[in-house]
Amino acid sequence: MSEKIHFTKMHGAGNDYIYVDTTLYNIKDPAAAAIAWSDRHKGIGSDGLVLIGRSPLPEADFTMRIFNADGSEAMMCGNASRCIGKYLYERTHPWPLPCKEGDGYQETVIRLLTLSGIKLLFLRIVNGIVESVTVDMGEPVFEDERLFNPACDPLAQSVPPAHGAGAQFVSMGNPHYVIFTNDVDAVETKGCELEFHAAFPERCNIEFAEMRPDGIRVRVWERGSGITQACGTGACATAVAACKTGRSGRKNRIIMDGGELEIEWNEADNHVYMTGPAEFVFEGEVDF
Repeated sequence: MSEKIHFTKMHGAGNDYIYVDTTLYNIKDPAAAAIAWSDRHKGIGSDGLVLIGRSPLPEADFTMRIFNADGSEAMMCGNASRCIGKYLYERTHPWPLPCKEGDGYQETVIRLLTLSGIKLLFLRIVNGIVESVTVDMGEPVFEDERLFNPACDPLAQSVPPAHGAGAQFVSMGNPHYVIFTNDVDAVETKGCELEFHAAFPERCNIEFAEMRPDGIRVRVWERGSGITQACGTGACATAVAACKTGRSGRKNRIIMDGGELEIEWNEADNHVYMTGPAEFVFEGEVDF
């Protein structure tokens, strides 16, 4: 017998997910739900499914589990975490966490437990509405044999020299391969091939990035979802890769198909901070 599940659809810079509060509903097979509901022709339509819950650990306040459109579970998603911050603050009454008063705004911090560890969400609130969210995405990792085998570097093998002008592997809790290029649209034909390349034992997110005067133009192929409007961890990985390879400083505007994100790789603590919007799209009920 099916159950009616209340959902909320949200997006961060066009990266859209379906959000369900697991304190109210038990999604017994989230992988199957993600596949069915993400279908843009026969389902709700999204890049995946995000489950929000209360943390079992005292070190965190809430939990996030995220399932891609193909049913695979992701480690982390920056855009989804920002949306969770907005959802929790604007839909949780009374708000259980302290707020700090600013000049015409308030701030509050959420400790979010993910498969990549606990992430801090800094919410900026104006007149009861979350205006923006900054996420402490943690430290980038450049060497991880579980995620990347440099002996099989795919740049020379899978990307024509005309498209590739250098590449950098970066893990932001999930693997990314950033290719600097003058043809970001080539990700549409090369993304799938690279996602499954032998260099990436657990598959990989792929970014094609072009350095521009107003920022870094990025198109992304997300592991398990394909081309998406934006990717928070991908934006962070791109900014870090640009800085590490001497193409930029530590602060970057990342221009993606669905919008822009501000990324800072902080020199003091080596953490990457992502700031951007989060928006509600619609709510509804679905049988499952």
